[in-house]
Amino acid sequence: MPSPTPRRPDDLAQLLTRAERLVARRLQGVLEAEGCSLDAWRVLASLSDGEGHHMTGLAEAAFLPPPTLTKLVDQLVDQNLVHRRVDPFDRRRILAHLTPRGQEYWQRLDRAVRADRPPLGGGDEDLLRSLLGRLAAALEDPAHV
Repeated sequence: MPSPTPRRPDDLAQLLTRAERLVARRLQGVLEAEGCSLDAWRVLASLSDGEGHHMTGLAEAAFLPPPTLTKLVDQLVDQNLVHRRVDPFDRRRILAHLTPRGQEYWQRLDRAVRADRPPLGGGDEDLLRSLLGRLAAALEDPAHV
C-alpha cells in the first residue's frame, strides 16, 4: 500500500494564492462588463454600508496606496458615484460617501457579482468566510509573527 504524499509546507499558501487569482480573474470579467475596475469595486463595496469612510480606511480596505486611492476617488467623484463631505467630528478629515447614483450602480454590480459566484453549498461559504477571517486575524496578530 503506497504511503500518502506528505503535505508540503507551502500547500496552504499555494491554494490561497490560486483561489485569490481565480476569484480576481472571474470578478474582473464580471466588473468589466459593467464598466468597473476591481479597485473601484472594492472602494464602492466599502462605501456601500452608507457610513462614510475616511480616505485612510478606504485605502486599507481597497489594498491601495493613498495616492492611488485619491486618484480613483477623484474619478468616482467625476462620474457622480461618490461625493466627499467634511467629517462633522473632525473638520480636518474628509468622509467619502456613495451618491444616489453610486448606490444604484453598486447594487447593479453587487447583483452581477453574486449571480456569477459559484455556489459552494451546504454552508461551506459561511465556513470558508469564518476560516479565512480567523486566518487573517491570526496573521495580523503581532504575537503570531
